[in-house]
Amino acid sequence: MRIGELARRSGVSERSLRYYEAQGLLRAERTPGGHRDYGEWAVDRVVRIQTLYAAGLNSKKIAQLLPCLRDGDGRPSEAATPKLVGELAAERDRINRLITDLFRSRDVLDEVIDAASASPPPAAR
Repeated sequence: MRIGELARRSGVSERSLRYYEAQGLLRAERTPGGHRDYGEWAVDRVVRIQTLYAAGLNSKKIAQLLPCLRDGDGRPSEAATPKLVGELAAERDRINRLITDLFRSRDVLDEVIDAASASPPPAAR
């Protein structure tokens, strides 16, 4: 499929797809006319890349990780080294800390909203 169709099917801009290719996250064959040509696998790859970005990983870490993801047979790739697994576990811990901080922030906002809602309006004071 051409880049426009991949963009449509994955919900990602053509510009982002070109960036992914430049970062080594996505590869395309080239037609004799020089156009990018992606296989069906590319839609899943782009969705996976988007998910990893949303998890807070940068393109360098994603490039390391993609070859390690489970193969079609369900087994992890041999490229999944213990060092990379440790780095990913540390990244997960970082994300968990961020989630905890966000919950705390939400709780503080809830308290402020509750307090502001319970007080009489300024004109009535």
